[in-house]
Amino acid sequence: MDFPFYAMLSRMKYIRRWSLMRGTQDENLCEHSYETAILAHALALLHNRRFSGRADPGRCVLLALYHDAPEIFTGDLPTPVKYDNPAIRDAYRQVEETAAGRLLSRLPPDLREDYAPLLRGTEGTEEERRLVKAADKLSALIKCVEELRQGNREFLRARAATEQSVRALQLPAADCFLTEFLPAYELTLDELGD
Repeated sequence: MDFPFYAMLSRMKYIRRWSLMRGTQDENLCEHSYETAILAHALALLHNRRFSGRADPGRCVLLALYHDAPEIFTGDLPTPVKYDNPAIRDAYRQVEETAAGRLLSRLPPDLREDYAPLLRGTEGTEEERRLVKAADKLSALIKCVEELRQGNREFLRARAATEQSVRALQLPAADCFLTEFLPAYELTLDELGD
């Protein structure tokens, strides 16, 4: 019997993000998940070294890699729509749960229990899930910064709202990233090399 789970994950590269926004460069779900994984690793290290955290950086990477996998079936629902009201938010959670179940059904039965917590967002500690959530928001913020750097004012409000949502998490490691690392995303390649 064939199990198409990994082939389905491969299709993340076809899921476009920011569908309501006119961007200078498209971003797909695969790119976003990779960047979120890098950021989750960085936040876990900052959290542990500077703020006495106990997060497993490797687990944070793994959580980030799979955090949006159900969107293979649902697509990327824009944030303003997803969080517009509690009824939509709750209904979308049910849709995501159904999508996670569909993905799991594409695995051999003996592997499903290993992937279920990753696809359903229950893997890891609360501390690790918070770090991944912050990394997810930072990835969106970086996209806004990059678009604005290209002169695309379409992302002006999104940048402000996304930065505010990162700060609202009250996560010292994320605040540290905003101060120490985010400004470099506004530099050109030549400036980064200096």
